[in-house]
Amino acid sequence: MGRFMLIGKNRICAVIAATLVLIPGFGIAATTLVEANEQARQLIQTTMEARRIPGLQVAVIKDGQLVLSENYGFANVENRVPVTGQTLFPLNSATKSLTGVAIMQLAEAGLVDLNAPASIYLEDLPKAWRQIRVRQLLAHTSGLPDVVDQPGPTTGATEASMWKSVKMQPLNSPSGESFSYNQTNYGLLAQIIAKQSKVPYEEYLADRQFAVASMPLTTFGDSYDPVPNAATIYSYFPRGTLAPNDASRLSHWIYDIPHSLRAGGGIQTTATELAHWVIALSSGRFISEASMRSMWTPERLNNGSNGAWAAGWPVLASGSQREVAGIGGNRAAFILYPDNGLAIIVLTNLVGGNPERFIPKIAELYKSIPGKTK
Repeated sequence: MGRFMLIGKNRICAVIAATLVLIPGFGIAATTLVEANEQARQLIQTTMEARRIPGLQVAVIKDGQLVLSENYGFANVENRVPVTGQTLFPLNSATKSLTGVAIMQLAEAGLVDLNAPASIYLEDLPKAWRQIRVRQLLAHTSGLPDVVDQPGPTTGATEASMWKSVKMQPLNSPSGESFSYNQTNYGLLAQIIAKQSKVPYEEYLADRQFAVASMPLTTFGDSYDPVPNAATIYSYFPRGTLAPNDASRLSHWIYDIPHSLRAGGGIQTTATELAHWVIALSSGRFISEASMRSMWTPERLNNGSNGAWAAGWPVLASGSQREVAGIGGNRAAFILYPDNGLAIIVLTNLVGGNPERFIPKIAELYKSIPGKTK
Protein backbone atom coordinates (compact mmCIF):
# COMPACT_ATOMS: atom_id res chain seq x y z
CA MET A 1 0.00 0.00 0.00
CA GLY A 2 3.09 2.20 -0.09
CA ARG A 3 4.00 5.35 -1.94
CA PHE A 4 6.44 4.85 -4.79
CA MET A 5 9.14 7.02 -6.32
CA LEU A 6 10.02 6.69 -10.00
CA ILE A 7 13.69 6.40 -10.87
CA GLY A 8 15.16 7.52 -14.19
CA LYS A 9 11.81 8.03 -15.95
CA ASN A 10 13.20 10.31 -18.64
CA ARG A 11 16.11 7.99 -19.32
CA ILE A 12 13.85 4.95 -19.62
CA CYS A 13 11.43 6.72 -21.96
CA ALA A 14 14.29 7.85 -24.15
CA VAL A 15 15.65 4.30 -24.36
CA ILE A 16 12.25 2.94 -25.33
CA ALA A 17 11.69 5.62 -27.96
CA ALA A 18 15.12 5.05 -29.46
CA THR A 19 14.70 1.28 -29.49
CA LEU A 20 11.24 1.19 -31.06
CA VAL A 21 12.50 2.66 -34.32
CA LEU A 22 14.74 -0.39 -34.68
CA ILE A 23 11.85 -2.89 -34.57
CA PRO A 24 11.18 -4.24 -38.08
CA GLY A 25 7.77 -3.11 -39.24
CA PHE A 26 7.10 -1.02 -36.16
CA GLY A 27 5.25 2.17 -37.05
CA ILE A 28 3.68 0.53 -40.12
CA ALA A 29 -0.05 0.17 -39.47
CA ALA A 30 -1.05 -3.47 -39.06
CA THR A 31 -3.86 -4.65 -41.31
CA THR A 32 -4.37 -8.13 -39.82
CA LEU A 33 -4.35 -9.64 -36.36
CA VAL A 34 -1.30 -11.68 -37.33
CA GLU A 35 0.64 -8.49 -38.09
CA ALA A 36 -0.62 -6.72 -34.96
CA ASN A 37 0.29 -9.69 -32.76
CA GLU A 38 3.79 -9.90 -34.18
CA GLN A 39 4.39 -6.18 -33.67
CA ALA A 40 2.98 -6.45 -30.16
CA ARG A 41 5.39 -9.28 -29.32
CA GLN A 42 8.33 -7.23 -30.54
CA LEU A 43 7.19 -4.15 -28.67
CA ILE A 44 6.68 -6.07 -25.43
CA GLN A 45 10.07 -7.75 -25.53
CA THR A 46 11.85 -4.51 -26.36
CA THR A 47 10.01 -2.68 -23.60
CA MET A 48 10.78 -5.41 -21.08
CA GLU A 49 14.47 -5.06 -21.88
CA ALA A 50 14.41 -1.27 -21.69
CA ARG A 51 12.50 -1.22 -18.40
CA ARG A 52 14.37 -4.26 -17.02
CA ILE A 53 11.12 -6.07 -16.24
CA PRO A 54 11.86 -9.61 -14.98
CA GLY A 55 8.51 -11.22 -15.84
CA LEU A 56 5.35 -10.28 -17.70
CA GLN A 57 2.02 -11.58 -18.94
CA VAL A 58 0.03 -9.90 -21.71
CA ALA A 59 -3.49 -10.45 -23.03
CA VAL A 60 -5.25 -8.64 -25.87
CA ILE A 61 -9.01 -8.76 -26.41
CA LYS A 62 -10.46 -7.65 -29.73
CA ASP A 63 -14.21 -7.67 -30.39
CA GLY A 64 -14.89 -10.02 -27.49
CA GLN A 65 -12.20 -12.53 -28.46
CA LEU A 66 -8.88 -13.25 -26.77
CA VAL A 67 -6.46 -12.74 -29.68
CA LEU A 68 -3.13 -12.71 -27.83
CA SER A 69 -2.12 -14.30 -24.52
CA GLU A 70 1.57 -14.76 -23.83
CA ASN A 71 4.10 -15.06 -21.02
CA TYR A 72 7.63 -13.69 -20.84
CA GLY A 73 10.61 -13.75 -18.52
CA PHE A 74 10.92 -15.01 -14.98
CA ALA A 75 8.39 -15.26 -12.18
CA ASN A 76 11.34 -15.77 -9.83
CA VAL A 77 14.70 -14.50 -11.01
CA GLU A 78 17.02 -16.09 -8.46
CA ASN A 79 15.65 -19.59 -9.08
CA ARG A 80 15.11 -19.05 -12.83
CA VAL A 81 11.41 -19.93 -12.59
CA PRO A 82 9.73 -18.91 -15.86
CA VAL A 83 6.45 -17.07 -16.13
CA THR A 84 3.74 -19.47 -17.32
CA GLY A 85 0.03 -19.17 -17.93
CA GLN A 86 -0.53 -20.29 -14.32
CA THR A 87 1.70 -17.62 -12.73
CA LEU A 88 -0.31 -15.31 -10.49
CA PHE A 89 0.42 -11.59 -10.42
CA PRO A 90 -1.02 -9.12 -7.88
CA LEU A 91 -3.46 -6.56 -9.27
CA ASN A 92 -2.98 -4.31 -6.26
CA SER A 93 -5.15 -1.21 -6.75
CA ALA A 94 -6.53 -2.50 -10.06
CA THR A 95 -8.65 -4.69 -7.76
CA LYS A 96 -10.80 -1.59 -7.29
CA SER A 97 -12.30 -2.04 -10.77
CA LEU A 98 -13.67 -5.44 -9.76
CA THR A 99 -15.01 -3.94 -6.55
CA GLY A 100 -16.74 -1.29 -8.67
CA VAL A 101 -18.45 -4.03 -10.67
CA ALA A 102 -19.53 -5.72 -7.42
CA ILE A 103 -21.19 -2.51 -6.23
CA MET A 104 -22.93 -2.11 -9.60
CA GLN A 105 -24.20 -5.70 -9.34
CA LEU A 106 -25.70 -4.91 -5.95
CA ALA A 107 -27.17 -1.70 -7.34
CA GLU A 108 -28.90 -3.65 -10.12
CA ALA A 109 -30.25 -6.04 -7.50
CA GLY A 110 -31.74 -3.10 -5.60
CA LEU A 111 -29.45 -3.67 -2.62
CA VAL A 112 -27.31 -0.53 -2.98
CA ASP A 113 -28.15 3.01 -4.09
CA LEU A 114 -25.04 4.69 -5.47
CA ASN A 115 -26.41 8.14 -4.69
CA ALA A 116 -27.38 7.31 -1.11
CA PRO A 117 -25.20 8.13 1.89
CA ALA A 118 -22.96 5.22 2.88
CA SER A 119 -24.33 5.62 6.42
CA ILE A 120 -27.57 3.96 5.27
CA TYR A 121 -25.60 0.71 5.07
CA LEU A 122 -22.93 1.33 7.74
CA GLU A 123 -24.48 2.64 10.94
CA ASP A 124 -21.24 3.14 12.88
CA LEU A 125 -19.78 5.91 10.72
CA PRO A 126 -18.65 9.11 12.44
CA LYS A 127 -21.04 12.03 12.19
CA ALA A 128 -18.77 13.89 9.73
CA TRP A 129 -18.82 10.89 7.37
CA ARG A 130 -22.56 10.23 7.30
CA GLN A 131 -23.49 12.25 4.21
CA ILE A 132 -20.76 10.81 1.97
CA ARG A 133 -22.41 9.05 -0.95
CA VAL A 134 -21.53 5.53 -2.09
CA ARG A 135 -20.46 6.82 -5.49
CA GLN A 136 -18.10 9.30 -3.82
CA LEU A 137 -16.38 6.36 -2.13
CA LEU A 138 -16.03 4.64 -5.51
CA ALA A 139 -14.62 7.77 -7.16
CA HIS A 140 -12.28 8.91 -4.37
CA THR A 141 -14.14 12.18 -3.88
CA SER A 142 -15.24 11.44 -0.31
CA GLY A 143 -12.67 13.67 1.37
CA LEU A 144 -11.97 10.92 3.91
CA PRO A 145 -8.63 10.53 5.71
CA ASP A 146 -6.57 7.51 4.60
CA VAL A 147 -6.68 4.47 6.86
CA VAL A 148 -3.19 3.38 5.71
CA ASP A 149 -1.77 6.53 7.27
CA GLN A 150 -2.67 5.10 10.70
CA PRO A 151 -0.43 2.69 12.64
CA GLY A 152 -1.14 -0.77 11.21
CA PRO A 153 -0.28 -4.48 11.52
CA THR A 154 3.33 -4.03 10.39
CA THR A 155 3.91 -1.75 13.38
CA GLY A 156 2.26 -4.12 15.83
CA ALA A 157 -1.17 -2.48 15.75
CA THR A 158 -4.36 -4.28 14.75
CA GLU A 159 -6.68 -3.60 11.85
CA ALA A 160 -9.38 -2.73 14.35
CA SER A 161 -7.12 -0.07 15.85
CA MET A 162 -6.40 1.31 12.36
CA TRP A 163 -10.09 1.81 11.76
CA LYS A 164 -10.69 3.23 15.22
CA SER A 165 -7.88 5.72 14.66
CA VAL A 166 -8.98 6.86 11.20
CA LYS A 167 -12.55 7.41 12.37
CA MET A 168 -11.23 9.92 14.88
CA GLN A 169 -9.57 12.03 12.16
CA PRO A 170 -11.27 15.05 10.54
CA LEU A 171 -12.16 15.02 6.86
CA ASN A 172 -9.33 16.08 4.58
CA SER A 173 -11.79 18.11 2.51
CA PRO A 174 -15.57 18.45 2.09
CA SER A 175 -17.05 15.47 0.26
CA GLY A 176 -17.26 16.08 -3.47
CA GLU A 177 -14.77 18.93 -3.33
CA SER A 178 -11.83 17.19 -5.00
CA PHE A 179 -10.34 13.87 -6.07
CA SER A 180 -8.08 12.36 -3.42
CA TYR A 181 -7.03 8.73 -3.73
CA ASN A 182 -7.15 6.69 -0.53
CA GLN A 183 -7.83 3.22 0.79
CA THR A 184 -10.49 4.11 3.37
CA ASN A 185 -13.05 4.37 0.57
CA TYR A 186 -12.62 0.78 -0.53
CA GLY A 187 -12.42 -0.61 2.97
CA LEU A 188 -15.88 0.87 3.54
CA LEU A 189 -17.12 -0.46 0.19
CA ALA A 190 -16.01 -3.97 1.20
CA GLN A 191 -18.10 -3.60 4.34
CA ILE A 192 -21.11 -2.48 2.29
CA ILE A 193 -20.73 -5.44 -0.09
CA ALA A 194 -20.51 -7.89 2.80
CA LYS A 195 -23.47 -6.43 4.64
CA GLN A 196 -25.80 -6.11 1.66
CA SER A 197 -24.91 -9.46 0.07
CA LYS A 198 -24.72 -11.24 3.43
CA VAL A 199 -21.43 -12.95 2.49
CA PRO A 200 -17.81 -11.82 2.94
CA TYR A 201 -16.34 -9.62 0.19
CA GLU A 202 -13.97 -12.34 -1.06
CA GLU A 203 -16.77 -14.90 -1.24
CA TYR A 204 -19.00 -12.48 -3.13
CA LEU A 205 -16.37 -11.88 -5.81
CA ALA A 206 -15.52 -15.58 -6.03
CA ASP A 207 -19.18 -16.54 -6.57
CA ARG A 208 -20.47 -13.61 -8.60
CA GLN A 209 -17.43 -12.82 -10.74
CA PHE A 210 -14.63 -15.39 -10.66
CA ALA A 211 -16.95 -18.38 -11.11
CA VAL A 212 -19.02 -16.63 -13.78
CA ALA A 213 -15.96 -15.67 -15.84
CA SER A 214 -14.08 -18.99 -15.42
CA MET A 215 -11.23 -17.79 -13.21
CA PRO A 216 -10.28 -20.89 -11.17
CA LEU A 217 -6.76 -19.69 -10.31
CA THR A 218 -7.72 -16.20 -9.17
CA THR A 219 -7.44 -15.63 -5.43
CA PHE A 220 -6.52 -13.09 -2.76
CA GLY A 221 -3.25 -12.48 -0.97
CA ASP A 222 -0.12 -10.38 -0.45
CA SER A 223 3.60 -11.00 0.15
CA TYR A 224 2.87 -12.67 3.49
CA ASP A 225 0.40 -15.20 2.09
CA PRO A 226 1.74 -18.53 0.69
CA VAL A 227 -0.08 -18.31 -2.65
CA PRO A 228 0.86 -21.17 -5.03
CA ASN A 229 2.43 -20.05 -8.32
CA ALA A 230 2.62 -16.42 -7.20
CA ALA A 231 5.25 -14.31 -8.94
CA THR A 232 7.99 -12.84 -6.78
CA ILE A 233 7.79 -9.05 -6.81
CA TYR A 234 10.93 -7.02 -7.44
CA SER A 235 12.13 -3.43 -7.45
CA TYR A 236 15.20 -1.43 -8.48
CA PHE A 237 14.36 1.29 -5.98
CA PRO A 238 16.95 2.06 -3.27
CA ARG A 239 16.54 0.35 0.09
CA GLY A 240 18.79 2.86 1.85
CA THR A 241 22.57 3.08 1.78
CA LEU A 242 23.38 -0.58 1.37
CA ALA A 243 25.74 0.04 -1.53
CA PRO A 244 26.73 2.86 -3.90
CA ASN A 245 24.86 1.17 -6.76
CA ASP A 246 21.76 0.37 -4.71
CA ALA A 247 19.41 2.02 -7.23
CA SER A 248 20.40 -0.50 -9.91
CA ARG A 249 20.22 -3.62 -7.74
CA LEU A 250 17.23 -5.91 -8.17
CA SER A 251 15.61 -6.41 -4.77
CA HIS A 252 12.56 -8.16 -3.39
CA TRP A 253 9.56 -5.92 -2.80
CA ILE A 254 7.39 -6.78 0.18
CA TYR A 255 3.83 -5.49 0.19
CA ASP A 256 1.15 -5.80 2.83
CA ILE A 257 -2.61 -5.73 2.15
CA PRO A 258 -4.54 -5.85 5.44
CA HIS A 259 -7.56 -8.14 5.18
CA SER A 260 -10.05 -5.29 5.58
CA LEU A 261 -8.50 -3.50 2.59
CA ARG A 262 -8.50 -6.36 0.09
CA ALA A 263 -11.31 -4.71 -1.88
CA GLY A 264 -8.80 -2.01 -2.72
CA GLY A 265 -5.84 -4.16 -3.68
CA GLY A 266 -5.92 -7.86 -2.76
CA ILE A 267 -6.52 -9.87 -5.93
CA GLN A 268 -3.90 -12.16 -7.53
CA THR A 269 -4.67 -13.46 -11.01
CA THR A 270 -3.32 -14.17 -14.49
CA ALA A 271 -3.65 -12.02 -17.59
CA THR A 272 -5.69 -14.75 -19.28
CA GLU A 273 -8.15 -15.09 -16.41
CA LEU A 274 -8.45 -11.32 -16.20
CA ALA A 275 -9.17 -11.35 -19.94
CA HIS A 276 -12.01 -13.79 -19.24
CA TRP A 277 -13.31 -11.29 -16.70
CA VAL A 278 -13.15 -8.40 -19.19
CA ILE A 279 -14.98 -10.47 -21.81
CA ALA A 280 -17.67 -11.41 -19.28
CA LEU A 281 -18.06 -7.77 -18.29
CA SER A 282 -18.23 -6.52 -21.87
CA SER A 283 -20.75 -9.19 -22.87
CA GLY A 284 -23.18 -8.27 -20.11
CA ARG A 285 -22.67 -11.33 -17.90
CA PHE A 286 -22.04 -9.19 -14.81
CA ILE A 287 -24.07 -6.02 -15.33
CA SER A 288 -26.14 -4.39 -18.07
CA GLU A 289 -24.85 -2.02 -20.75
CA ALA A 290 -26.61 0.86 -18.98
CA SER A 291 -24.88 0.02 -15.71
CA MET A 292 -21.53 -0.20 -17.48
CA ARG A 293 -21.97 3.26 -18.93
CA SER A 294 -22.91 4.59 -15.52
CA MET A 295 -19.93 2.83 -13.95
CA TRP A 296 -17.56 4.44 -16.48
CA THR A 297 -19.03 7.95 -16.22
CA PRO A 298 -16.67 10.29 -14.31
CA GLU A 299 -17.97 11.47 -10.97
CA ARG A 300 -18.84 15.17 -10.95
CA LEU A 301 -17.17 17.37 -8.37
CA ASN A 302 -19.04 20.08 -6.49
CA ASN A 303 -17.86 22.69 -9.00
CA GLY A 304 -19.34 20.73 -11.92
CA SER A 305 -16.05 19.45 -13.33
CA ASN A 306 -15.23 15.78 -13.80
CA GLY A 307 -13.20 13.92 -11.24
CA ALA A 308 -10.39 11.60 -12.31
CA TRP A 309 -12.33 8.42 -11.51
CA ALA A 310 -15.71 6.90 -12.15
CA ALA A 311 -17.14 4.01 -10.08
CA GLY A 312 -13.99 2.03 -9.38
CA TRP A 313 -12.22 2.96 -12.61
CA PRO A 314 -9.72 5.67 -13.53
CA VAL A 315 -11.13 7.47 -16.57
CA LEU A 316 -8.36 8.18 -19.08
CA ALA A 317 -10.66 9.54 -21.79
CA SER A 318 -14.40 10.12 -22.07
CA GLY A 319 -16.72 11.11 -24.89
CA SER A 320 -16.88 9.18 -28.16
CA GLN A 321 -13.56 7.37 -27.61
CA ARG A 322 -13.69 6.15 -24.05
CA GLU A 323 -10.69 4.77 -22.19
CA VAL A 324 -11.09 3.31 -18.71
CA ALA A 325 -8.52 1.45 -16.69
CA GLY A 326 -7.45 -0.58 -13.74
CA ILE A 327 -3.97 0.39 -12.53
CA GLY A 328 -2.17 -1.08 -9.55
CA GLY A 329 1.10 -1.14 -7.68
CA ASN A 330 3.14 0.50 -10.45
CA ARG A 331 3.27 -2.97 -12.02
CA ALA A 332 -0.20 -4.11 -13.20
CA ALA A 333 -2.65 -2.46 -15.55
CA PHE A 334 -5.49 -3.07 -17.95
CA ILE A 335 -7.02 -0.48 -20.25
CA LEU A 336 -10.38 -0.91 -21.96
CA TYR A 337 -11.23 0.93 -25.17
CA PRO A 338 -14.97 0.15 -25.33
CA ASP A 339 -15.63 2.13 -28.51
CA ASN A 340 -12.87 0.24 -30.32
CA GLY A 341 -13.88 -3.21 -29.05
CA LEU A 342 -10.40 -3.46 -27.53
CA ALA A 343 -8.79 -4.22 -24.18
CA ILE A 344 -5.12 -4.67 -23.25
CA ILE A 345 -3.91 -6.36 -20.05
CA VAL A 346 -0.28 -6.33 -18.89
CA LEU A 347 0.83 -7.79 -15.55
CA THR A 348 4.44 -7.54 -14.39
CA ASN A 349 6.45 -8.36 -11.28
CA LEU A 350 8.45 -5.12 -11.26
CA VAL A 351 7.48 -2.15 -9.13
CA GLY A 352 8.11 0.69 -11.58
CA GLY A 353 7.26 -1.45 -14.61
CA ASN A 354 4.25 0.88 -15.06
CA PRO A 355 2.52 -1.00 -17.91
CA GLU A 356 -0.14 1.72 -18.13
CA ARG A 357 2.55 3.80 -19.84
CA PHE A 358 3.18 1.40 -22.72
CA ILE A 359 -0.24 -0.26 -23.05
CA PRO A 360 -1.40 2.65 -25.29
CA LYS A 361 1.42 1.78 -27.72
CA ILE A 362 0.17 -1.81 -27.86
CA ALA A 363 -3.40 -0.59 -28.33
CA GLU A 364 -2.44 1.48 -31.36
CA LEU A 365 -1.32 -1.69 -33.12
CA TYR A 366 -4.86 -3.10 -32.91
CA LYS A 367 -7.03 -0.04 -33.43
CA SER A 368 -6.41 -0.15 -37.19
CA ILE A 369 -7.65 -3.75 -37.46
CA PRO A 370 -11.18 -3.80 -38.91
CA GLY A 371 -13.82 -5.14 -36.58
CA LYS A 372 -16.97 -4.42 -34.65
CA THR A 373 -17.20 -1.27 -32.55
CA LYS A 374 -19.62 -0.44 -29.77
